[in-house]
Amino acid sequence: METAVKAPVSFTISAINELKRLMNEDNFDTNQKLRVGVKGGGCSGMTYVLGFEVPQADDEVYEFESITFVMNKSHELYLYGMEIDWQGGLNSRGFTFSNPNASKTCGCGTSFAV
Repeated sequence: METAVKAPVSFTISAINELKRLMNEDNFDTNQKLRVGVKGGGCSGMTYVLGFEVPQADDEVYEFESITFVMNKSHELYLYGMEIDWQGGLNSRGFTFSNPNASKTCGCGTSFAV
């Protein structure tokens, strides 16, 4: 019997709609999955990763609503409880991250410290 694992991050409706739009593009590589993660760098110490890549052997696979994504298991510590949103306005456009684990974030909203 397979155990259902709760997704460590969530997506707003607008983020789900934008991700579906990207995945439905004619040239989308269906071998790739959405990756959510972190990497060192940025003005606060760590930078969010959100993009499409071929899954790696050490990835965990999660699903939230209808979005399947992969995450390196070690990144869950930094991202658990985070919400990803899509802003489509004229002044601010792109994905935003609301991370309850971040002790400090930068002005651009793409890097953080824990």
